[in-house]
Amino acid sequence: MRILRDRFGFDAFRPGQGEAIAALLAGRNMLAVMPTGSGKSLCYQVPALLTGGLNIIVSPLVALMQDQVAALRLNGIAAATINSSIPREENIATWGRVQAGEVTLLYMSPERLMNERMLAAVAKLSPRLFAIDEAHCISQWGPAFRPEYADLGQLRNIFPGVPIAALTATADRITRDDIAARLFGGDAEVIVTGFDRPNLTLAVEMKKSWKKQMLDFADAHRGEAGIVYCLSRKKTEEAAELLREAGHKAMAYHAGMDANARNGVQDRFMTEPGMVIAATIAFGMGIDKPDIRYVFHADLPGSPEAYYQEIGRAGRDGLPAETMMLYGLDDIRMRRTFIEQEDSSDERKRREHKRLDALLAYCEAPECRRRMLLQYFGEEAEPCGRCDLCLNPVETVDASEDGQKALSAVYRTGQRWGAAHIVNVLTGKQTDKTASSGHDRLPTFGVGADRTSQEWNAMIRQLVASGFLAIDIQGFGGLRLAEKGMALLKGEAEFRFRPDTVRKPGRQPRRKERAEAEALAPEAVELLQELKKLRLDLAHERAVPAYVIFSDKTLIDMAARRPADREAFSAVFGVGQAKLDAFADIFLDAIAAFEADG
Repeated sequence: MRILRDRFGFDAFRPGQGEAIAALLAGRNMLAVMPTGSGKSLCYQVPALLTGGLNIIVSPLVALMQDQVAALRLNGIAAATINSSIPREENIATWGRVQAGEVTLLYMSPERLMNERMLAAVAKLSPRLFAIDEAHCISQWGPAFRPEYADLGQLRNIFPGVPIAALTATADRITRDDIAARLFGGDAEVIVTGFDRPNLTLAVEMKKSWKKQMLDFADAHRGEAGIVYCLSRKKTEEAAELLREAGHKAMAYHAGMDANARNGVQDRFMTEPGMVIAATIAFGMGIDKPDIRYVFHADLPGSPEAYYQEIGRAGRDGLPAETMMLYGLDDIRMRRTFIEQEDSSDERKRREHKRLDALLAYCEAPECRRRMLLQYFGEEAEPCGRCDLCLNPVETVDASEDGQKALSAVYRTGQRWGAAHIVNVLTGKQTDKTASSGHDRLPTFGVGADRTSQEWNAMIRQLVASGFLAIDIQGFGGLRLAEKGMALLKGEAEFRFRPDTVRKPGRQPRRKERAEAEALAPEAVELLQELKKLRLDLAHERAVPAYVIFSDKTLIDMAARRPADREAFSAVFGVGQAKLDAFADIFLDAIAAFEADG
């Protein structure tokens, strides 16, 4: 405890830290799965300081190593890194200090550590501990991408008796088992402290116009720090340019930039307020910036783990932060293609397809997103009351008949056409392709004319997400029936359709809370203060943060509208059915009392 206070300034351990430290001090291997911002690094830093000697930390990114070393040195801890971005002479000097026993924590990449020469040199120094940071990379990065991560499993044989720590914020049960098998041969203490990040608002929208959707979202957070994740380097440049044109301080970050340029972008992001970074996934791992207020995914991530890791960069100060993910059929096709093109085993590809299936199910969730995300990681939870589906509940309807129509169109056209063509067949739209292929003479041509093309696109997307249809990667993205789809076509299964989640016309657009508050009439500003007091009282009664009751946005809209009945109250921004039932009468009484006093 003295080291915790004197070196790091903390009075007590967070959940799981004490248990992890005790395991390592006892010479046990240990896998810790803890949420972003929960203090995973202390789990190996404290044992290293207590035992002394050389402790080697394996980290995936140069920027991550340099940041952690700088932070440790500020705490008076002998830390160093040897990596490819440092001049050779400096690396040699650092190794001299390591040999002299002047370095307690040495940070290296797996590529730097896992070669015969370095391993032999390290063995002569009798290391006390190995710690593998971002350990999910062992399981989730393909062997062709970072083979040395898989090679880390050799450490237990090369250094018998030396405890190994593995740490990550992101690992489902399959990944945890995989890490434990690869690193420890299954012999490790596994500590899982939970995955919930209650201060994050989760939301997903169908990709309609990603540029407009991104700008609308960023405009609602003008002046706040944020990250926009894009799948390609080119798209990060395009997104950053669009944001700058819209008046945001924005920069791109991707692996194609030289090291100095990337470091400059990261430095600005860490030091300047209100910076927005448009980045590939190369950015963010280990970034310890507490006030990132939003994360926007312009493209579908590869798995629930990747998504959770990336949104975990927001709101590390514990204050509310928002996340938004866009996705569409092209995203699904591209992600499937990436998996198939990876130089890996069929078993790994199968697992990655299953992970993507789970993320698609999350995107198409009929209720509370947080609950579904936590269930994926094996954690049960009640509805959060603050994701997009809790705030604006959606209904599902039995659409088995329409699902059969779509499946029939796919089947009768030969199971090799993409969604656009299938929608044209269903709606009876005459095109060169429908005519030349003879599909305008099929019995299914026009059978779905009672629905719009947008509705059929949503229907097909959900049939894909729900496993009734599959995208044939080898067939250039054509749709084909899955086994589950055959069951639906035969009337042996049910398909429930959720209306498209793209924001409907007429819905209130996002607006910046401060700008709204400034636009309120003086009497509405007084009402807003009364509503905030009421919200605080309710929060205290329920032992929850105030934002769990209602966000500032909701209270501002409420003060502006002054609803007089439940119907009007339901139109207030952020008031879903659950909030309507729980709080409408309380807030309506407060508004009525304010009006009477005025």
